[in-house]
Amino acid sequence: MTDRDLLHIPIALLLIRHPYAKDFFTILGLPSTARQVTVEAFFASLDQDHIDNLGLIREELGLRLEAFIAQMEKLKSGKAPTLQSITLCGGRDKDGRLENIRLELRPGDVVSVVGPTGSGKSRLLADVECLAQGDTPSGRHLLIDGQAPDESLWLGGEQRLVAQLSQNMNFVMDVSVREFLTLHADSRLVTDSEAAVAQIFSTAVLLAGEPFTLDTPVTALSGGQSRALMIADVACLSASPIVLIDEIENAGVDRRKALDLLVKQEKIVLLATHDPLLALLGQRRLVIRNGGIADIIATSDVERTLLHKLNSFDRKFSELRDRVRHGQRLNFDLDEFLAECIRPAGHPGED
Repeated sequence: MTDRDLLHIPIALLLIRHPYAKDFFTILGLPSTARQVTVEAFFASLDQDHIDNLGLIREELGLRLEAFIAQMEKLKSGKAPTLQSITLCGGRDKDGRLENIRLELRPGDVVSVVGPTGSGKSRLLADVECLAQGDTPSGRHLLIDGQAPDESLWLGGEQRLVAQLSQNMNFVMDVSVREFLTLHADSRLVTDSEAAVAQIFSTAVLLAGEPFTLDTPVTALSGGQSRALMIADVACLSASPIVLIDEIENAGVDRRKALDLLVKQEKIVLLATHDPLLALLGQRRLVIRNGGIADIIATSDVERTLLHKLNSFDRKFSELRDRVRHGQRLNFDLDEFLAECIRPAGHPGED
């Protein structure tokens, strides 16, 4: 259906064909009595001040409606935005020194971003999130499949290429976990929203390690529970093929499970972290100094072997933290505990 076709049919008929278009007309303040008029007549009846306040142009309303319906139909079809690669083209550090890099990432790649606090890790993630085109303080450029991003890739909602999990995550909606997840599932036109909500919730509880219920208000969730809920939501429901995570180790979630969950979805993952275990999980590490990418380090076989042993050590300390957190006493031989932590690879029971 073209823009001209849309303009010449009654709004009531349009809503029968495309029920979700009611949101478009709600924004414009459609009264219930106007449903029998044509789309063109309704647009013509709108007060100019009202259109100006919405930041719209009357002559473009038909085109915007058509674009809105096309986007929703694409979402309804279940087709997620796809890409073959993203390419990060270097900019400059805080002193103006050029980065001189060109880094290509493909679905399934995990790249860690490491550096001291204040070095510029979050700036790098922000550049990817906004598909920078030399218009940020770093001067970096992002290419999608080798080309400058098309304007449509800046659309909001589920057609966005990038999902970001930031350090600070606060809910302001006065809704329960169930209502929050249902809203997101319904906005994506999920056929069985109840099943989707159940999947996301069970995954979130597994990641958080702290029990909460579907009836818990989202504003009552702890920091770890909030982050776990959003990680599960991104992994299970978000169509975005690029995921940015800023310091997941501070979130109070099972970080290894969270990263494994995202990786198996064949997403490109960029992870800013101070945690050496998470840093070594990436195929490469971007070393940030003074606002610039100072080095790109490929994870070596020696580091992967070391990571295997460090994970065993970390699991043991996690057990100790859980015991103390649940009010238990610690009573063990330290030398035996350390020996168990660093047992050689291949020891029975080591995963």
